[in-house]
Amino acid sequence: MPRRLTLPDSAAIANATEGAKLAAPSAARNADAICAVLADIAPGQGRALELASGTGQHVVALARALPGFAWQPSEIDPARRASIDAYVAEARLPNLAPAIDLDATTPGWAAAQAGQDLIVVVNLLHLVSEPEARVLIAEAAQALAPGGMFAIYGPFLRDGEATSEGDARFHASLTTQDPEIGYKDDWDVIDWLQAAWLDMAHVVEMPANNLLLAARKPG
Repeated sequence: MPRRLTLPDSAAIANATEGAKLAAPSAARNADAICAVLADIAPGQGRALELASGTGQHVVALARALPGFAWQPSEIDPARRASIDAYVAEARLPNLAPAIDLDATTPGWAAAQAGQDLIVVVNLLHLVSEPEARVLIAEAAQALAPGGMFAIYGPFLRDGEATSEGDARFHASLTTQDPEIGYKDDWDVIDWLQAAWLDMAHVVEMPANNLLLAARKPG
């Protein structure tokens, strides 16, 4: 995670479990829903990169649900990379690699990750600034192979408004800590995807007022 925030309890901070593994309650709740949508809309096979893989819970679930992809998790935080690698070792899936050190909000990473058929990022955009989010999107667009898909999951403002009182409180708690972060507006993110020359493919309503935005690289 690019920013080292002291997040409120509602952010579902990862907790230590056994060995190096960390567990995030939000990942346990939303993994099945994310996998179900991606299994339905993603390309059939190829190379897949998860940005900011966090604890590693999502990428293991994704590798099981979408076995046609060779999955590469990535994470900037060393403790979380250790957690990812512990989950990867436990899962023993032939299509799942150990984590790489990658800051998705820093310009230039796309060159080393070119040719991806699917790129996924979960619950990150509200924890970074607008310039960082735009860099992430631009780099992901460059890293995609022609016809590849970029999927963004998380909480968003809708036309500038929070969808619930709980979301409004969480957004406010984030912006109080750092005025540069917080929920991004859905239409702004769609504009950033299109500015990166990606075609919007799907906007999917997800549980707990979240969205999954999926855009495809022409080709």
